[in-house]
Amino acid sequence: MFAQPLYRTYRRYRSLQTNRISALPILILMPHSACNCRCLMCDIWKDNRNLRQLTEKDIAGLLDSLEILGTQQVVMSGGEALLNNRFFELCAILKSRDIHITLLSTGLLLGRHADALLRWVDDIIVSLDGNEAVHDHIRNTPGAFRKLEQGVQLLKTLQPGYPITARTVIHKNNFRIWPDIIATAQAIGLDRISFLPADTTSHAFNRQQTWDTERQMEVLPSVEELPLLQEVINLLVRDHYDYFTHGFIAESPQKLQMIHDYYRAAYGEHPYPAKKCNAPWVSAVVEADGSVRPCFFHDTVGNIHEQELATIINGEKAYRFRKELDMDANSTCQRCVCYLNLSPHTPIV
Repeated sequence: MFAQPLYRTYRRYRSLQTNRISALPILILMPHSACNCRCLMCDIWKDNRNLRQLTEKDIAGLLDSLEILGTQQVVMSGGEALLNNRFFELCAILKSRDIHITLLSTGLLLGRHADALLRWVDDIIVSLDGNEAVHDHIRNTPGAFRKLEQGVQLLKTLQPGYPITARTVIHKNNFRIWPDIIATAQAIGLDRISFLPADTTSHAFNRQQTWDTERQMEVLPSVEELPLLQEVINLLVRDHYDYFTHGFIAESPQKLQMIHDYYRAAYGEHPYPAKKCNAPWVSAVVEADGSVRPCFFHDTVGNIHEQELATIINGEKAYRFRKELDMDANSTCQRCVCYLNLSPHTPIV
């Protein structure tokens, strides 16, 4: 029944209309809590000693819920998911149900696990922060770029059509070389690249406390830098429009403009860009300790060590969250940098 596209679409419509999840097409898992980079815009690595990770038992325990919810894609996120030394065993369990697996990775371990990645992972999204010097500076990890580059190129040598894309957080430390980031992505053999602004206000990314102004200013372009950011965006749209038309840049020019507008709003000079998001209706996040969130940025609604995922997703707390959420008024949603708006008709894989 779940394999029938029309019925799957109907179930996704029902989720949006009723706030009861009939279909959850995407699940995000965090197999490992630690990270092998020390990025300037992220605090995950600061808790590396407090290791938590998902086990084979945890993943096997999800299978019935994934069947009930009609889940088609699992995104392995982190931290760095490949730090889980049973990562590929977790993938094998999911593959037993024919689930599409996407890996979000720093890229440092791609070369070490190339053969297993090609066998068990359907596509990879790597973090790319700039050219070699800028990337290593932002990652605060010497040699990070070389390992990323070598891993991507090995995978492409072994299987030329294997899909590897990049995601770049644009902020104070790299916006000036934005065109160079695109050129770098092409040079190392990536298939596509997407961009988003830096989150500096939420508790996500292991922030025990929200950043104070001084810490935010290490990442936010200053007010004085915003005109230059606008010039860079104008340059991209004017001189590299083929990147958009051919799809190498995932976003439209209008969405890249929203990065500038987002930073302008951070200084109170402009409302935060309006956005459509239905992430809590089409996806969920399971963290390395089993906590379940409706998205990366909102509070937990349960834990898979205490209840089945399907029970949590449609439990009273999660249902009330979706029913009462006003994204236009909710401060977390207003400031969100990463949003998902998935139409019921959009194919997942």
